[in-house]
Amino acid sequence: MRKPRLVFVIALLFFVAGLNQTALAQARTHTVQPGETLFHIALSYGVTVEAMVAANNLPDPSHIVAGQVLIIPGAGAVAPVAAAPNKAPVYYVVQPGDTLSSIARAYGVSSQAIMAANSVNDMNHIEVGQRLVIPGSAAPDSGATIPQQPVATAIPPTTIPPTAIPPTTAPVVVSTPVTTAKLRTHVVTAGQGLAEIARLYGVTWPAIAALNNISDPNTIFAGTVLKIPDSDTNPTTTMETSQGVPPGPLGGAGSTKAITVVLHEQRVYAYENGNLIRNVLVSTGLPGTPTVTGTYRIYVKYSAQLMTGPGYYLPGVPWVMYFYQGYSFHGAYWHHNWGHPMSHGCVNMPIDEALWLYQWAEVGTPVTVVW
Repeated sequence: MRKPRLVFVIALLFFVAGLNQTALAQARTHTVQPGETLFHIALSYGVTVEAMVAANNLPDPSHIVAGQVLIIPGAGAVAPVAAAPNKAPVYYVVQPGDTLSSIARAYGVSSQAIMAANSVNDMNHIEVGQRLVIPGSAAPDSGATIPQQPVATAIPPTTIPPTAIPPTTAPVVVSTPVTTAKLRTHVVTAGQGLAEIARLYGVTWPAIAALNNISDPNTIFAGTVLKIPDSDTNPTTTMETSQGVPPGPLGGAGSTKAITVVLHEQRVYAYENGNLIRNVLVSTGLPGTPTVTGTYRIYVKYSAQLMTGPGYYLPGVPWVMYFYQGYSFHGAYWHHNWGHPMSHGCVNMPIDEALWLYQWAEVGTPVTVVW
């Protein structure tokens, strides 16, 4: 009576071992590359995120690191449906006027896929300069266009130099092309944003928005016919002055505009014809990387720029105006701690205020920085 039972147990063990060999034959591994997400990897192999989590006992699916080896469940029977696992992920840096929907249309993916790949909870809240992973995509759809980071005509500084560096002697000036046509029209194509259209014609997107009565720059659609102004008009908004406002700096011969930065107030003042027309709370250099003091002039402007240095990597920094070596005014999308020193020496500004100053101030505008 014992012999049949022994034979049955041995047969059962061989059957289980066969199942394990089949599972191992079907299983694959994937080494995580920099910038990859679990969603991106699962999508490329045609499996679900839940299956990946279960196969690898992952406590937090949003936390995987480069170099980590993951088991791909059942990958031997399923071919990858998107990019090869070792292919570099596709990134896109958000430009002014972009929406999540327009980016998704341009790359031929869904808004929900981009949201999941980047842990975005609100599809209506993306910020200029934000770096997005585009899941399951290699390039934008050939029938769509997407705003690209502008290429400056001079190579800008990409790191903040130490304050001990001597001043440069020959500032580089970027000239803005001027169009002569008095009125033009533009038909919006799929995926285009207002900022990209403005760059095509050498004007700013607020000027186009004002001419076409557009209250929300994110709500333009393919097929819309836009009127293009011949040039920008300076904003006329004035701000109420306060007690103790510093006197306006003296400009050069024929100068009508000037900027003063008051470090102990963490505030920027803009003057025209000696009158204060705007002031805004900002964030200047930290004690270890202070903002320089003195009298300078804006010598070059960029609508967007990559800034890198020890401990930071900031793509698409908007509305940059350099006034001394690597020190500049620019918009900051990575914090909102205005009124407190936060920077490596530059003058951080709210993005809308940086845009206003960028449009208002010309190359050559005097800048005075005082304590």
